[in-house]
Parts: sequence; structure tokens; C-alpha cells
Amino acid sequence: MSGRGAILVRLAREAIEHDGEVRIDPREDWLQRPGASFVTLKLDDELRGCIGTIEPHRPLGQDVVHNARAAAFRDPRFPPLARAEMPRLAVEVSVLSPREPLEAASEAEALARLRPEVDGLYLEYGSMHATFLPQVWESLPDPADFLGELRRKAGLPPGFWHPGIKLSRYTVEKFR
Repeated sequence: MSGRGAILVRLAREAIEHDGEVRIDPREDWLQRPGASFVTLKLDDELRGCIGTIEPHRPLGQDVVHNARAAAFRDPRFPPLARAEMPRLAVEVSVLSPREPLEAASEAEALARLRPEVDGLYLEYGSMHATFLPQVWESLPDPADFLGELRRKAGLPPGFWHPGIKLSRYTVEKFR
């Protein structure tokens, strides 16, 4: 793992273990720049929490600390992390690239433009929205399934398509 990756994973783990009381080294100026991140927690290789930010709106270091705490204690899919679980906890930090529009007039066009195992995808339709990190391709390798489950996550039927759907993609740098 790179030096940056080790720092980000350490920040996330310390945020969880020390109630968010983490010292962010001011000499690491890249941590002070706005950044968007997701923190994914796994317990015995099973998802235990995943919370993140799509658009950068605070310094990357603070974003990682905030998302680590949220993934551990406020992911609505799971009860708050217990102290006894912490030693078995695997922490992954994903730093997102800026999103770019994925123009598609039809579902077939969207599927043809997706880059499996590379693209994270953000879907918006009216007030509904959802995202899948590129890591989700591991469990949903078929582009049609990937897009269908993303629509379901957003609260839409899996086969739904409308010209008002907006898609954008991004990549991640991930660290464990």
C-alpha cells in the first residue's frame, strides 16, 4: 500500500476506534484539499458498513474521518459497530475521481458505454439517486445486472428507463 493509502486507512481506523478524535497531520497538504471518499467496512469478509461522499465539499482527511465514523455507527443497514468487532474489522478507503457525465439516450447505449470493473456509477432520476463503487462489479459482473440493481437501490424498478435518468461515472483509488 502506498504512503497515502496507509495514512488514509489509519485515519479511518483511528476515527472508528477513538470516537473521531484523530490528528490529521497538517504537513500532509493533500489531506487538506477537498476530496470525496467512501469507507467500506467488512467483518469476516461480509459487508458491515459503507458510507461516503460523491462530491468533495470538505478536506479529504476530514471526509475520511467523517465517513469512517458514519460507516461504523450510522449505516442504516446495520447496528452500530460493537467494540468486540473492531479487531476483526477490515477497513477500505476509496478516493473518488471527479464524476463525468455518461451520456446515454437508451439503456442499451448506457450499457455499451459502461466500463466493467473500472466505473463507479451514479444514477439520478428526479429526487431519487444511488451509486455503486467500482468494487460492486465483483458481485455484479454483468452490466445489465449492475445497472438494474443500481436502479433498485435508487428506489426504481430494475428495468426502468426514462430520458430523464442522468448517469455519471467515476473511478476510485482504493486502499485496504
